[in-house]
Amino acid sequence: MADHVDQVLGPTDDTVSFFQARGMFYVTALWVLAAAWLPMLLITVLVRMAAGYRPRAADIVVFAEAVLIVPAVVAALLMLLVWRRLGWLHTSVHGLDFAATGRRPVHLPWSGIASVALHGRGPFTELVMIPVGEDYATELAGSGGAPRVRRRGGEFAYIIDVGLMSPGPEVLLAELHRRIPSKV
Repeated sequence: MADHVDQVLGPTDDTVSFFQARGMFYVTALWVLAAAWLPMLLITVLVRMAAGYRPRAADIVVFAEAVLIVPAVVAALLMLLVWRRLGWLHTSVHGLDFAATGRRPVHLPWSGIASVALHGRGPFTELVMIPVGEDYATELAGSGGAPRVRRRGGEFAYIIDVGLMSPGPEVLLAELHRRIPSKV
């Protein structure tokens, strides 16, 4: 990775931090898992009924327990897996430092950003950041997988899940617009 000059034009203490709240991550995982789990259970019961199975009252209780317990347990296990590796983003006069959930952090100076945009809605909102060149970013030390990137037709972009970040994607976009107004 090549070093690039990143001119500092302001105070060095103006860092703004965005992070994924654990509670929001858990609740979102819970409702997404429940929304997927309930139809799967219904289809299973309907197929079994078409094959001649007749549910009893005790089976309905077991079905209700499965609808309530399985998504909560799976969401809790998922939360334990990503407990210390949720996404975050810091803006400062030096540029952006960011990490997608479960990925290694990256530093990108302001001069290395070609454009940024938000894609998606609600908790599934993603920040798509296109650097001037792949060599402008510096991968920082840390645990996790490789940074999340997208390559389309010669275009290289970093993808950061920001839908659950606090203070929120709109505030993040406003902060980026304040820092690099011509590229947002």
